[in-house]
Amino acid sequence: MTTPTDRLTPDELRTLFLFAALDDGQLTWLAEHGRVEQRAGGTLVYGEGEAATCFFVLLGGTITLNRRVGGDEVEVSRTDQRGVYGGATQAYLEDQVEQVYRNSMRAVTDADFFVLPAEDFAHALRSWFPMAMHLLEGLFFGLRDTQTIVGERERLLALGSLSAGLTHELNNPAGAAVRATSVLRDRVAGMRHKLALIADGRLDGSALHRLVELQEEAVARVATAPKLSAMAASDAEDAVADWLDEHEVRAGWDLAPTLVAGGLDADWLDRVQPAVGRADLESAVRWLTYTVDTELLIREISDAVTRISGLVGAAKQYSQLDRAPFQVVDVHDLLDATLVMFKAKIPADVRVVREYDRALPPVPAYAAELNQVWTNLIDNALGAMGDRGVLTLRTGRAGDQLMVEVADTGLGIPPEIRPRIFEPFFTTKPVGAGTGLGLDISYRIVVRKHHGDIRVESAPGMTVFRVLLPLTTERPPGTPAAG
Repeated sequence: MTTPTDRLTPDELRTLFLFAALDDGQLTWLAEHGRVEQRAGGTLVYGEGEAATCFFVLLGGTITLNRRVGGDEVEVSRTDQRGVYGGATQAYLEDQVEQVYRNSMRAVTDADFFVLPAEDFAHALRSWFPMAMHLLEGLFFGLRDTQTIVGERERLLALGSLSAGLTHELNNPAGAAVRATSVLRDRVAGMRHKLALIADGRLDGSALHRLVELQEEAVARVATAPKLSAMAASDAEDAVADWLDEHEVRAGWDLAPTLVAGGLDADWLDRVQPAVGRADLESAVRWLTYTVDTELLIREISDAVTRISGLVGAAKQYSQLDRAPFQVVDVHDLLDATLVMFKAKIPADVRVVREYDRALPPVPAYAAELNQVWTNLIDNALGAMGDRGVLTLRTGRAGDQLMVEVADTGLGIPPEIRPRIFEPFFTTKPVGAGTGLGLDISYRIVVRKHHGDIRVESAPGMTVFRVLLPLTTERPPGTPAAG
């Protein structure tokens, strides 16, 4: 509760270090426009995020300044020094910035304040110290512009790193498809040659028909061929190679791996000779081998193209370039797309665990910006673990909010720096290795843009960043409906 009691005289104001250098006229003006107010111990003087209406100077008592960090109120400083100040300290910028309190002030004991309305504080600074105003404005807006530019650079660096990883991931299936296509061309040419030998009149119509039936059966077996262990495959290849040698099929050791990969064994090959006769057995076996090899290559090309399509789809999901900025999304799709983008950066000994609550409903969000949040949190988690650990992505419900957790088994965040991790430009990485804006950007996206919250719990061996998002929210004005 605010209780106006008295005013200070110009001489009393002069005892405060903030006003000690002012002249008599300026002190008189302050005495006329300011007032003395009291706050009871344990009460809030002003709250972070509220409209900044007053400038406070401590006259007596003990106060704390606090900041909200990750959903918790953290004490930044505690003092009983007479003359310290807080509140509408940016009032001199007037309508150039949003005028809200940047922290909270609490009275620990009963406290007295000299209180000046924000508009009077702004008038005094701008009219009494015009040169200082130019310097302060330049400092403020210069720092803000720097933060914006470096933030954009941070996003570009992250995107460049992920793009390089995506290119690497695309190169593997693309290269496999190119290789398989080249080999397939040779196999098709071989099939044409063997077909000419088989169909040169030595096989009658019924034998050729039986061979085609065996070919169709071989194709069907390729589709259901079991995946054998290395030892089981080696034993099966030896058995098929022995059968081929016994039936005088040349270079059986070269044909056996293809036949085994297609699910054909010695028992199945016993059906070939009765169908075509001994004289044409080798040509028939090679024809069937080409058939199996061709089918395996087609499957390899199909798998590679499917993989490429999946990567392109994940990249589109991650970038959201063809989607409305604000839409209703499934966070699991966003998390999975981000993991795909990270695949090349995840060390072989880092295990990724997904613990998704698939019953969660879609949420209204700026999807591309949420992907930036997942990118920053996952990148930090990988950096904390190094080459070995467990990265866990977990989703769930926390009251009327959707919860996403990114957990790692790294060394943890030291308690002394935990309150600062969301500060802009704060980083524990070496100079040049990080800008210190990743978590600041994430905080602004989650808290300011989505009206959610982001919190952190950390101990050696387990750090958890918890993002909370409203399950429902109003669509921003002028935003078209998704879909």
